Amino acid sequence: MKTAETTTAGPPAAEDRLDRYRARVFLERDRLREAFADPAARQREVLADLLAFNAGTAYGKAHDFGRLRTLDDLRSAVPVQDYAALSPWIERMAEGEPNVLTADQPAVFFTSSGSTGAHKKIPVTPRFMRITFFPFYYAAWAPMAEHFPDVLARPDAVLNLKHDPVAALPTTASGRPHVGASQVDFGKMFGEHLSAEPGTAAPWATLPVPVAADDYLEKMYLRLRMAVESDVRCVIGINPAMVAALPYQLRQWWPRIVKDVRDGTLGGHPYRAPNRERAAELERLAAYFGTVRPAHVWPNMRLLFCWTTGLASLYLPRLREEFGPAVTALPAPVAASEGPVGVALDRHPTAGSLVVTASVYEFVDADQELGPDVATLGPDELEAGREYHVIYSHVGGLYRYAGGDVVRVVDTVDGVPRLSYAGRGNVSDAAGERLRDAQVVRALRSALGAAGLAARNAACHVETPEGGAPRYVFALAGESVWSADETRRITAALDTELARESAGYRAARDAGRLGPVALLRLDPDAYLREWQDTVARGVRPPQVKDRLFRQDPENWRQLTAAARQGDRS
Repeated sequence: MKTAETTTAGPPAAEDRLDRYRARVFLERDRLREAFADPAARQREVLADLLAFNAGTAYGKAHDFGRLRTLDDLRSAVPVQDYAALSPWIERMAEGEPNVLTADQPAVFFTSSGSTGAHKKIPVTPRFMRITFFPFYYAAWAPMAEHFPDVLARPDAVLNLKHDPVAALPTTASGRPHVGASQVDFGKMFGEHLSAEPGTAAPWATLPVPVAADDYLEKMYLRLRMAVESDVRCVIGINPAMVAALPYQLRQWWPRIVKDVRDGTLGGHPYRAPNRERAAELERLAAYFGTVRPAHVWPNMRLLFCWTTGLASLYLPRLREEFGPAVTALPAPVAASEGPVGVALDRHPTAGSLVVTASVYEFVDADQELGPDVATLGPDELEAGREYHVIYSHVGGLYRYAGGDVVRVVDTVDGVPRLSYAGRGNVSDAAGERLRDAQVVRALRSALGAAGLAARNAACHVETPEGGAPRYVFALAGESVWSADETRRITAALDTELARESAGYRAARDAGRLGPVALLRLDPDAYLREWQDTVARGVRPPQVKDRLFRQDPENWRQLTAAARQGDRS
């Protein structure tokens, strides 16, 4: 597989960087599309490369990589495994032992919160970055560069919410950085000086006033305060919960923002000359509109870049209203810290093409339980409209790795499936129903849509009433006030839609093992406050994601305490 050569030269001059950047993202997209001419051959090449390169590693010797040739050989030699299964090998690498999972020594370990909240250590090697990561990573920005060129024309046209460089990198026992992917300078670490994301050269990228490294909420305030003095046209969040929080933060921090702008301060610190004209303009916006939205502050807003599926599909229509009626939401790649799966090469609102040059991909029907010996499908065996667990193997040291994500096959274009993120692979199983994220989200969309109503976010929890069967209680943050009749109708419709989506749920309801759905109506900002409170406790914003199934009783109690004082269906 051909890839653009990594350069060790310094960063390109500002005047030609944009031209070179656009050329690179289009080149990588073209190369990926060329690979679609024979995706099966590309998959065989990826397999041959990872086996040959890592045959001499401890893992490669233990699983006899030297004799493996085909995907069936790999299936027979290596079980399907999750992070827990690979963790002992990864910990040896984190302690500095060479040649464990890869022949390449990791340059960094990416963090990943996972479904349990525990921080993983994902080994990231130079070869993985060159072969697996960078080609897909550059291609991901091609639709933006092609259709929204003005967004890239100025550094301060993009508010990149996930960019958070740190001066002192936390490390593993071997001294390797252990950080989020958004905290790594790929230019310094890997010589890829064109790789800096849009918005990472904005004035607020490196904050000019002191702030604690873990005070993420104050960092967000400072960047937002600086950005109100620029013509922002794009917001990048990847995690859509970050994008959803921005309008809420604008309202919460409005008086402080206006004062800082008027005084020329930044969080109370001296910053620049007072900008009384902009402060007066902001005050006029507040007086005219009452509730100030991002669309008012940045009237040229054109683009949001984040995941557009999962729970975000419930609140994205409202976000478009907040940011501007003509704003476009481009889907971020279907990817995790462990590796890429799909990348949008055009303006499809939810789906991206399988990155056949990055990993060897296998799939398992989403309703099937994963295990070491589970039978898998190849990319050519997927069916449109179906959902699958993703399993991948790549040169970075993850072999037949089940990362926990489920994807939905939207269609097939240019010979490869286009995939959208459907949710995590974890299930809720109180009475044999085995409900998945995607099933519940679809049921919610159908029930709300049939009633002509909208929700800003949702979560659910299994409760067992005294003397009764367990039941699902949903906490919905409604977009408007619902009447008692509307609430009853939505509750009944949700129960019906869950039974339509899940045969297991339908059987459990028919057998009386599950009781009917109950509904709690939260105030519109309930999930935004929860998100804000979590960040205030020191959790990095990219890791504070939407969570549908809430198993922790205390978390559920805190989320729904106010609603329980009112009506309950």
